[in-house]
Amino acid sequence: MKISKFVLMSTMVAISLVSCKTADQGLAIPQAPLEECIYKGNKTEFAVWAPVAEAAQLKLYKSASDQEAFMTVDMKLGKDGLWKAVVREDLKGSFYTFQVKNNGQWLSETAGIAAKAVGVNGWRGAVIDWDETDPEGWTEDKSPQIKPSDIIVYEMHHRDFSIHETSGVSNKGKYLALTEEGTKNPDGLATGIDHLKELGVTYVQLLPSTDFITVDEEHLEIDQYNWGYDPFNYNAVEGSYSTDPFNPVTRIKEFKQMIQSLHKAGMRVILDVVYNHTTDASKTGFERTMPGYFYRMREDGTFFNGSGCGNETASEQAMFRKYMIESLEWWMKEYHIDGFRFDLMAIHDIETMNIISERLHAIDPAVVIYGEGWAAMAPAFPEEQIALKVNTHKLDKIGAFSDNIRDAVRGPLGCENAGFMDGVAGNKENIEFGIAGGVEHPQVSVERWTNNPLQHVSYVSCHDDHCLRDRLEEATKASEEERLAMVKLAQTAVYTSQGIPFIFNGEELYRHKQGVKNSYNKPDSINAIDWTYKTQYKDLVDYYAALAAIRHEHPGFCLADAELVREKLQFIEVDDPCVVAFRINNLNGIDPARSLTVLLNGSKKAVKIDIPAGNYVVLAQNGKADVDGMGASSTRYCTAGPTSATIMAEY
Repeated sequence: MKISKFVLMSTMVAISLVSCKTADQGLAIPQAPLEECIYKGNKTEFAVWAPVAEAAQLKLYKSASDQEAFMTVDMKLGKDGLWKAVVREDLKGSFYTFQVKNNGQWLSETAGIAAKAVGVNGWRGAVIDWDETDPEGWTEDKSPQIKPSDIIVYEMHHRDFSIHETSGVSNKGKYLALTEEGTKNPDGLATGIDHLKELGVTYVQLLPSTDFITVDEEHLEIDQYNWGYDPFNYNAVEGSYSTDPFNPVTRIKEFKQMIQSLHKAGMRVILDVVYNHTTDASKTGFERTMPGYFYRMREDGTFFNGSGCGNETASEQAMFRKYMIESLEWWMKEYHIDGFRFDLMAIHDIETMNIISERLHAIDPAVVIYGEGWAAMAPAFPEEQIALKVNTHKLDKIGAFSDNIRDAVRGPLGCENAGFMDGVAGNKENIEFGIAGGVEHPQVSVERWTNNPLQHVSYVSCHDDHCLRDRLEEATKASEEERLAMVKLAQTAVYTSQGIPFIFNGEELYRHKQGVKNSYNKPDSINAIDWTYKTQYKDLVDYYAALAAIRHEHPGFCLADAELVREKLQFIEVDDPCVVAFRINNLNGIDPARSLTVLLNGSKKAVKIDIPAGNYVVLAQNGKADVDGMGASSTRYCTAGPTSATIMAEY
């Protein structure tokens, strides 16, 4: 999101819902899925939900920018609260809006709330033939089968990843960038999708790719940048990442081509979704069809603002709950999306989130769902009923980002030090909590918030706030060599923790954003990944790839069951506040190794650690890593070098 949203909700005072307007009583809620535009060749059916409106009209346009409608149709209200109209002619290529009358006033035109195809900038819905949106082979597209132990998430912004002149990509900053194979940086090293394959990631999390309002699609000749956390049409594809935003079919087809390409490359796709708030509410179909219903409102008619963006949506309202569920199902069924990351998930109520999980798992049992377990400000809903991080144990197969391990490893937000990776004491307990995947463990003092380690998303950086390099350059006086050692240590903690490891695009290249924390609307000169860094920091890239290979080879790092974690994971006592050491034991039948031992040394000095006697293969040590091993060790004492990680397997 474009604002700082790391407000710990466990400490917030929730505002009582008594002060909110609730508007479900007596409203007709359609039982069938909401379909606002159904093209059937010689006729098109339209519908808009506005049960309290006095009248409604359908307006048809030849283009997305025509000033005058070529046809206006009066709509009729049904018992399900839907105003409907049927136009018995071929409207393919036309554009439409709805306009409803409330309290004697005609509200502004809107594409509706559920437009699935839109014109440039999303102001009008588009009548299209959906069969024309499928690329060749789309019906045969299948998501790759990925075991829970192999999940590694790579968060990506379309422009960041490919816009730089050194990317070697032709379709820079576009969906199609991820369909190009054989792209290279100026030194001949792989970029684009080939780089992702080399890196060993298995899930690509796309920053918002649904239609957002903050980039003018009519003037892409002007450099424009935004993360996309200003949602407009939740069911439509963003046009600025397509090669032709004026053609509603093009953006859809190219998005599908991207998904298809990632699937063929062995990766699944997670979509970052922003149902917690919208852009300026007055511009949305929500307020232009049912004012005051889809948002949490005060008695005086103003918006509650848990998102920090001017409003917060009301997931508990029957129609918005239905809307969220059907929208997510649409992305899975039509676009073959494999998972969802929920922005400011703590805005949403637990009941809605659990229904969502049930419905999505019915489509794909392997769907991955997680979100930010916090909000920007206190939402207008009781704390015990919202999807806070501390309530993750109340969520069914839904995870949350762990700021526990993030803050412990790199230092809390606003802190002047870089935490454990820079040798700062006081972080050991939260790192052990992260290593255990947030579950209850007899050796972990931090109170659990997960039922299952797969509910724990382990990370040290994402698009929000400083990237890791900028954080280190701000908070330490260390040399670049020392900082690179810190990065390797930090990411080893992430990759060896139970649950889901998550990395930010370009961190493996030691990217930076020139010290900018909140780069949501900064130019490409700040956000773009310079692919020459892959040459300069190839050793770091290779280390990331090796960590991924080690995790894939050793499922003991993702036991995916709380009881197994408690049974197999044992922390080794070390009398040093900057050392975390642990073993995962008795792995016969689970892992090729009988045991795995990890030593994380954040201190500036070497530390001698007493470990059980055995014959070990060293997989990582002192900034180097190799899944095939780098030598053997049979000593019961292991010396962990300063600011380093050691991984050993006993066969």
